Amino acid sequence: MTETYEVIVVGGGAAGLSAALVLGRARRHTLVVDAGEPRNAPAAHMQGYLTRDGMSPAEFLAIGREEIARYGVELVRDTAVDVTQGEDFAVELASGRTVRARRLVVATGLTDELPDVPGVAERFGKDVLHCPYCHGWEVRDQAFGVLATTALSVHQALMVSQWSKDVTFFLHEVAESDLADDDLRRLAAAGVQVVPGEVAGLVIEDDRLTGVRLADGTVHTREVVFTAPRAVPQTDLLVQLGAELTETPFGAYPVVDGTGLTTVPGVWAVGNAMGFAEQVVNAAAGGYRAGAFINGELLLADLDATP
Repeated sequence: MTETYEVIVVGGGAAGLSAALVLGRARRHTLVVDAGEPRNAPAAHMQGYLTRDGMSPAEFLAIGREEIARYGVELVRDTAVDVTQGEDFAVELASGRTVRARRLVVATGLTDELPDVPGVAERFGKDVLHCPYCHGWEVRDQAFGVLATTALSVHQALMVSQWSKDVTFFLHEVAESDLADDDLRRLAAAGVQVVPGEVAGLVIEDDRLTGVRLADGTVHTREVVFTAPRAVPQTDLLVQLGAELTETPFGAYPVVDGTGLTTVPGVWAVGNAMGFAEQVVNAAAGGYRAGAFINGELLLADLDATP
């Protein structure tokens, strides 16, 4: 049996729940398909969200799910595996269920591929971090290491120097010759020590990071390591629908307008599904904007179809 909704939101993170909340309050028959794999799950807390600073991501999402339920929005824990477009959108779920809707919101986010260095994945979200705006205050003035993943990691090393004056930049597999003269000048001006050589692993003692070990056996005492994961946008559904993507240094993301509307009529992308830099607060705002615009568009479409 195929069930029909006005809007299907694929993704139950901040962006998807925010869109669903607006649509539910607008009395739109809405379904959220939530795979239950939020990007920020490893983090114990989220920061920089006014009135929610320090809240755990799990608590934030639990409250969001309770809020959308008040307005009749349905949520199913499932994964969207296929989508086709005809007069409406048909979304096939991993459970075998098929659901249809007039409009589709893709809020599937992205996944982080971490450097293949022993200790990094195990400590990610604890003392291996990626975003100074998310975690810099909590680890301020500690001994930082920055594990390079590309030459672009220079920017991360420079940024974290705002939170600590003890920063060591481990080039790992990046050649020093790949760094521009301006990069080296800025690193020196920021007091960042540049260390060439491959990183063999992190040193963990008593459940905390204490150092970075190079392949030659040298250990640099560090308390926190920042690194930039490779972002992998979850755009399979958008690709299936033929949405136009644009390449960025952080992956291929859909071309969208100011409301999140993609190049496929009736399909919106919000949160990390449309951009690498969307923090929780940005994602929630984007979801709200898309939800409000979709409601208005559906209203006008129905009025224009009235004889």
